[in-house]
Amino acid sequence: MQKMMNTLLALYEQGGDQVYAGESVTQLMHAWQCGRLAEKSGASAALQLASWLHDVGHLWVNLEGTPTLRGQDDVHESIGAQVLLPVFGLAVSEPVRLHVQAKRYLVGTREIYASKLSPDSVRSLRLQGGPMGPQECAAFESEPFFADAVKLRVWDDLGKKSAWFEDTRHDALDHLMQLMHRVAQVHVTQI
Repeated sequence: MQKMMNTLLALYEQGGDQVYAGESVTQLMHAWQCGRLAEKSGASAALQLASWLHDVGHLWVNLEGTPTLRGQDDVHESIGAQVLLPVFGLAVSEPVRLHVQAKRYLVGTREIYASKLSPDSVRSLRLQGGPMGPQECAAFESEPFFADAVKLRVWDDLGKKSAWFEDTRHDALDHLMQLMHRVAQVHVTQI
């Protein structure tokens, strides 16, 4: 458990300065902003952690540059969920796994939503299957972590402000490690 948490932290230490084309924040700034938005919204510790780590799959696969510019979907949501599940459980891994589907759902159900997506999110939407149709939306709504995934997705879209990063890099990573410990302890007691 501790080894995986150290590995996750190291991914942000080493790759947290990555920026995708069309985005105005680094991976670490984005993770921090999403986590803070979840915290300010009163989300559970597990959903706060899911918000922090929802894009960890990008760092895990460590592809060069911006994959969407090459027409490549790095399936970061599936990879991230697989990495997070054993350490933090379903309350963290499922919103991560579903956050891409939540984007497709929101584009399919809210007309104005697509116009607010960042350039990289627009490119990835095409690669990830485009807007959901009515049947897909109904199936998605039946997912146990549907509501958490939609909340995470909204924070994902809002967490891309270049001027908003209140902590030092060290403080942000320290906060992430403390949150990981807290959620992992709860997960271990539930097993």
